[in-house]
Amino acid sequence: MSEVYEKCPIFENNRYMLRFVTREDASDLLDVYSDKLALPFFNSDNCDGDNFYYPTLDRMEKAIDFWISSYEKKWFVRWSIIDKKIGKAIGTIELFNRVADDDFNGVGVLRLDVGSCSEKSNVLEEIVSLIIEPAYDLFDCSVIITKAPIYAVERIEALKKCGFEKSDSFLLGKDDKYPYNGYWIVKK
Repeated sequence: MSEVYEKCPIFENNRYMLRFVTREDASDLLDVYSDKLALPFFNSDNCDGDNFYYPTLDRMEKAIDFWISSYEKKWFVRWSIIDKKIGKAIGTIELFNRVADDDFNGVGVLRLDVGSCSEKSNVLEEIVSLIIEPAYDLFDCSVIITKAPIYAVERIEALKKCGFEKSDSFLLGKDDKYPYNGYWIVKK
């Protein structure tokens, strides 16, 4: 697992590229993280009250600085999702191995944030399919989870196509043990 924190890999197909987030992505990502229609799809469970709404360039840059610092501390990896057709970041994808006292101990947690115009089944499926297989080895896990609330119909359709199934288990908050639901799992 430490290899991913020494050299962050790049994943790509004909349309999308996932590469480590940089400060230069801030203006593109501002379009995503200030998109109020996309906000309900972001997974902010266990994120210390951050809802990932960043309405200013300064706030977006601070979030990116935190993501880069977190990578250096080996907490998680956040890739920018580059749409190669338009040459622009259309979102981010985060992964980490979760240590916890619940059913999701030792699993890879995937967070996928895209703008509302990209919250489409075919787009999400293509992005997720780029990283699932390598994620098992990169994060030393045999199960990957991601959140998709019941209203995220396009996301759920994409997850099903990628082999995910709805989980009945709850993710428990790290401090208050608050039970978060809406998780989907895929096994190696």
